[in-house]
Amino acid sequence: MTTFTISSNPPSDQTPAITPPPGLVILPEEPRHAAIIEALNDEAFGPDRQKKTVYRFRDGVSHLPELALVAEDETGEFRGTLRFWPVQIGGTPALLLGPLTVVGGLRKTGVGTRLMWAGLERARELGHRIVILVGDEPYYSRFGFRRDLAVPLALPGPVDLARFLALELVPGAMDGLSGMVEKCSGGL
Repeated sequence: MTTFTISSNPPSDQTPAITPPPGLVILPEEPRHAAIIEALNDEAFGPDRQKKTVYRFRDGVSHLPELALVAEDETGEFRGTLRFWPVQIGGTPALLLGPLTVVGGLRKTGVGTRLMWAGLERARELGHRIVILVGDEPYYSRFGFRRDLAVPLALPGPVDLARFLALELVPGAMDGLSGMVEKCSGGL
């Protein structure tokens, strides 16, 4: 079993709201997790989630397995998941983050925070430069996501623009970048 060595602490200018459950381990997603992830996503986002604009990027495209993470407790019990998908903006490769999903009773316990820091650290290690998402700015801003970075970008369908956020994993990666976010079927 591969585990990631993840700093339990975010960068010094960021502070997690709470401490995750003891014994929480972040692991690569395995095929055995697929059914539970789908069920958890249906529970968290509803069965109509595939109708959302961001799912246009996921339709017929595999998530990036090297960036698919799960959280398990010390007994091996599934606690949450995070996936990233390849997209492009005017030919520039980027990542679409999501969904980030945590088992219902464990929301607001730090599981999602640990998954986020682990996923972003892994993406940076693999050389990715840009991450976008549609989500709650008050939550995702603690990881560095900003609305102003996504303003010059467009999505191919309806979305609450206040929830369309971006992050530069490499400072300046989005300088001068604008245009439509597009599906990337060939991977990055």
